[in-house]
Amino acid sequence: MSALAKTSILTEEGGNQCRKRSLPSSEQCNKRSKTDDMSANEKKSNFSLLNPNNGTIKTNTSSMNKPGAATKKLIIKNFKSKPNLPENYQETTWSKLREAVIAIQTSKAIAYSLEELYQAVENMCSHKMASQLYVNLTNLVEAHVKANIEQFLSESMDRQVFLKRMDDCWRAHCRQMIMIRSIFLYLDRTYVLQNPSIHSIWDMGLDLFRHHIAMNTLVQTRTVDGLLLLIERERGGDAVDISLLKSLLRMLSDLQIYQKAFENKFLQATERLYAAEGQRLMRELAVPQYLAHVEKRLREENERLLHYLDPSTKWQLIHTVERQLLSEHLSGILSKGLETLMDGPRLSDLTTLYNLFSRVKDGLNELCNHFNAYIKKKGRTIVIEPERDKTMVAELLEFKEQLDHIVNTCFQRNDKFLYSMREAFEFFINQRQNKPAELIAKFVDVKLRAGNKEATEEELERLLDKIMVLFRFIHGKDVFEAFYKKDLAKRLLVGKSASVDAEKSMLSKLKQECGGGFTCKLEGMFKDMELSKDINITYKQHLTAMKEGGGLELSVYILTMGFWPTYAPVEVRLPIELTRHQDHFTKFYLAKHSGRKLQWQATLGHCVLRANFTQGNKELQVSLFQALVLLLFNDGDNLSFEEIKTATNIEEGELRRTLQSLACGKARVLTKAPRGREVDDTDHFSFNADFTNKLFRIKINQIQMKETSEEQKATEERVFQDRQYQIDAAIVRVMKMRKALSHNLLISELYNQLKFPVKPADLKKRIESLIDRDYMERDKDNPNQYNYVA
Repeated sequence: MSALAKTSILTEEGGNQCRKRSLPSSEQCNKRSKTDDMSANEKKSNFSLLNPNNGTIKTNTSSMNKPGAATKKLIIKNFKSKPNLPENYQETTWSKLREAVIAIQTSKAIAYSLEELYQAVENMCSHKMASQLYVNLTNLVEAHVKANIEQFLSESMDRQVFLKRMDDCWRAHCRQMIMIRSIFLYLDRTYVLQNPSIHSIWDMGLDLFRHHIAMNTLVQTRTVDGLLLLIERERGGDAVDISLLKSLLRMLSDLQIYQKAFENKFLQATERLYAAEGQRLMRELAVPQYLAHVEKRLREENERLLHYLDPSTKWQLIHTVERQLLSEHLSGILSKGLETLMDGPRLSDLTTLYNLFSRVKDGLNELCNHFNAYIKKKGRTIVIEPERDKTMVAELLEFKEQLDHIVNTCFQRNDKFLYSMREAFEFFINQRQNKPAELIAKFVDVKLRAGNKEATEEELERLLDKIMVLFRFIHGKDVFEAFYKKDLAKRLLVGKSASVDAEKSMLSKLKQECGGGFTCKLEGMFKDMELSKDINITYKQHLTAMKEGGGLELSVYILTMGFWPTYAPVEVRLPIELTRHQDHFTKFYLAKHSGRKLQWQATLGHCVLRANFTQGNKELQVSLFQALVLLLFNDGDNLSFEEIKTATNIEEGELRRTLQSLACGKARVLTKAPRGREVDDTDHFSFNADFTNKLFRIKINQIQMKETSEEQKATEERVFQDRQYQIDAAIVRVMKMRKALSHNLLISELYNQLKFPVKPADLKKRIESLIDRDYMERDKDNPNQYNYVA
């Protein structure tokens, strides 16, 4: 260390001595301040400022100002004698401090300035009196706290008065300890910090208050009971002193007895209150009102936490309320009100239900299970009742849309509820085997026939997307395909498909969902229609070149048998003109495509006839069967049923429906005698020359295109037959790969491969059939095992 640094230290020590001993003359201090103002060149090692009696500093160097002078050597000596305190200094100073503390405790004026008292504490600490000072202060505060206990021991004191007096006492004690600590701050910051085993002055005050007042059994019981009573009143709707509650609970928290003295009792009281309230209100209130009450209670308890309860109570308090008002009544709430809320649907109440149930353990699981059961119950009633078949698909679409809205809006798009809804739909929609698939196909047929007349392209597209959602739930998709193909054939052949784009859009959706194998036949139908257009154009060019036609225009659709539904061949007697045109087209087609066979399908034909009525000429758009009947009246005005039957060779049931459409429908171009809706063998028919209609072209319902119960059964039979072929193919495929397999493993493997529902009995029948046809055999040693026959 350099000489200059040592000088600085000495000057500082001398300054302290000057302050403590009060040097006889202020002149020396003035000189010191002047020295501080000297310039760097003027600063010398001048230690004459120090009192010669307090210490001596000698220098062994000559003048410091000479250039090149040698380094100074400083010698520092101790004081010759230590300063002495007056003999009664400790007693006098403590007396002064004690008087100040008592004045604070009794709310009187302090006779001394706070600076003087603070200085006194500092001086005592500096002279190693801190320990005794701390003990004296503790005893003084303890005596005052003990004296305060008496006012709380009166038996007859009102609870409200008691709580108010306790609050006043606590507030006064806190104010007193703050002032006392400000006076004894030096003691707090030196002695207390150096001794970790003793409390700070503030903590000492809290400890004394806790030990002598708050921990007193009688005082504590009265305080806590009074607080619980106030909270109970407040929960009941009465107005109470919130500030008093807040102050006393803060007192318990500051004294660190909040949990032990108050919280446990408070939570027990809360549990009793809400347990009784939950039981009572579940009987009295409807579910929406009960949920609103639970929300209100939770909101109130959170406000209590905000206003006066300790934050540490929050989890247990809210958990207690949720358990008693929700957890204990999960099944009761759902059984009592979920169905009503869903039927509404009451979206706000369902949102409240979801939010509340998400707060408790297993709440959402319970809600999801009841949600699933509701969907299955409601959906089954839609599907299972035959009288609702006409509206089934529309109701399912509406039901699905409603549930989607509930899950998205009220259940926050929770994946658990989405999966549950899909599972429930798949369950109930397959409770009635085959019928939903058939009705969905027919619903699509209606919409694609109506097309843009009912909705725009965008609306139709959205509707098809919704239908595809239902389609995914169906197990028997081959039933849907069979009916869809039959209806598509009608739409294409009769030209009733309003939108080719919508048809192709539906086809692409089916292909995306089920693969190309599912839609290959449907795509083949569209290809046939396009090829038929080209063939008709070529045929017309051929007729023009050959200068043939005879006033009759023929359009033919060439249908590939494997793509289209199977149609039973019907032999009818056609007029010579029609027969001639058929033969001419057959020769034309076979000349271009040798080796093919054409089979004319009379049931699919339709015609446009020109008819002459009294009121004017009309065009009649009719089926081929209707056309054959009407053409007979060119040669006779009155024909019997038997005559018509003989002339046309139309099947009897079909002929009756055809005559009904012509004589008993809206457009009555024939008259029947006798009048009536039913056609009998003895009925006679005549041409109605007086027929009138405001339209020029009149479409008469094509009865032969309307689905009959026989057609429906035939379609179902074809599906069943196709399934048998698929089962046989699957069995052979599995056995060829495995060579040998037990019955149970074979059945399990088939369930994995087959895409339609099948019963074990049906599989067993097909296995027996394949054994009979020598595709496989039973093992000689184990009859429960099958072997593949190569």
